[in-house]
Amino acid sequence: MSTIAEGMNAALRAQKAAFAAAMPESLDARDGRLKRAIALLIENKELLAAAVSADFGSRSREQTMLTDILPAVNALRHARKHFRSWARGDKRRPLFPLGFLGAKAEVRYQPKGVIGIMAPWNFPIGMVMTPLACVLSAGNRAMLKPSEFTERTSDLLAELVARFFAPEEVAVVTGGVETGQAFAALPFDHLMFTGATSIGRHVMRAAADNLVPVTLELGGKSPTIIGRSADIDKAAGRIALGKMMNAGQICLAPDYLLVPREDETRMVSALVAQASAMYPTLLSNDNYASVINARHRDRLAAHVADARAKGAEVIEVNPAGEDFAGSNGNKMPLTILRGVNDDMTVMQEEVFGPVLPVMTYDGIDEAIAYVNAHDRPLGLYYFGRDRTEEERVLSRTVSGGVTVNDVIMHISNDDLPFGGIGPSGMGHYHGVEGFREFSHARAVFRQTRINVAGIAGLRPPYGKATAAQLRRELGK
Repeated sequence: MSTIAEGMNAALRAQKAAFAAAMPESLDARDGRLKRAIALLIENKELLAAAVSADFGSRSREQTMLTDILPAVNALRHARKHFRSWARGDKRRPLFPLGFLGAKAEVRYQPKGVIGIMAPWNFPIGMVMTPLACVLSAGNRAMLKPSEFTERTSDLLAELVARFFAPEEVAVVTGGVETGQAFAALPFDHLMFTGATSIGRHVMRAAADNLVPVTLELGGKSPTIIGRSADIDKAAGRIALGKMMNAGQICLAPDYLLVPREDETRMVSALVAQASAMYPTLLSNDNYASVINARHRDRLAAHVADARAKGAEVIEVNPAGEDFAGSNGNKMPLTILRGVNDDMTVMQEEVFGPVLPVMTYDGIDEAIAYVNAHDRPLGLYYFGRDRTEEERVLSRTVSGGVTVNDVIMHISNDDLPFGGIGPSGMGHYHGVEGFREFSHARAVFRQTRINVAGIAGLRPPYGKATAAQLRRELGK
């Protein structure tokens, strides 16, 4: 075993021992941890925002506040407000007629123990602290593995967590690929991973060796369907905002558009106008984030080059005519692709950047069929005022979540479960569903003092009572 793995195993054993010693974990202890997590974020928000900007090369303070700090604080506050009612458990009905004879049944939501959280680089604070709200409110301990791509932020989180939590409550592990592989192989009581589908497969295999249950939030190609009744300008503004936020490096970013054929030109023009109004300049504009590194920028550029070579029209939204090629950074303008098809790499992989393919359709069923012919996405978006068509899209497609007449917004509601399905993930967090995701639903049955087995003929030697019971339940 490597030194890295030995250190993580020791931390895990210490947390498991502390968890066992504290059972049953008090609600007041959970509340105290949630309060400290909120204080960690609020008291250090400026330091965290500066670290994120340094890691990205350019990302505005305001964006980090809006997309990392505030959502995490809201999730922690929501959990703190509601977790006591979530923890009460559920009364259930015993099998008839046992309830009449005095038997009782219930489900208790019990902490699982120690939860591992593997977080990505695109929202390096929010994707650590938001699931932590569910983990702590359910009464668990946590070990956190933030991304090595945002090294400054990860190191700062490790420092802050050590200041606000004892290591047997919450611990942070930093490091690169080897550390991540060793982390995924630890015998946690539950493991949550947010990131690429390809990496999620490896994480799930590693967890399987220890039979560790997993929650996977993986992303995918989230489609945006523009109905014929949609307000094109309003839709374009909301799509441009969602696609250009964090330079499109969002698991829920609109990955491609499906537009009525006759509306394509108007839709593209509206996107260009809306994007230009929000970002009249890009290179020196702190409001527009950089692509995380040169490798990802080159990957996106390769998608664009492949699409152009295969016949797509490439539209760069560069209002000030800036020289991106001559810059020494990794910023990339919004790039719209018309005339795309499935032979192009941009339609085969999650984009995860400011590149937006546009496809056309003639009838809504054609758009639905295209979505259904591909992997189930993390998010699906529909724009339109036709409620019959909206219901047709909702009832005939499957996705992790849906936002109607906007993009991404369903994740911002702390009372809605968030998660994928199939290749876009499994399991949920946020709200009561997140609390239950990291809890063990423990069945408890209290038998009556009456000799039920004897009366019902359930114990040998079987005889008339047994035969009568079987006739009542199964017929002759």
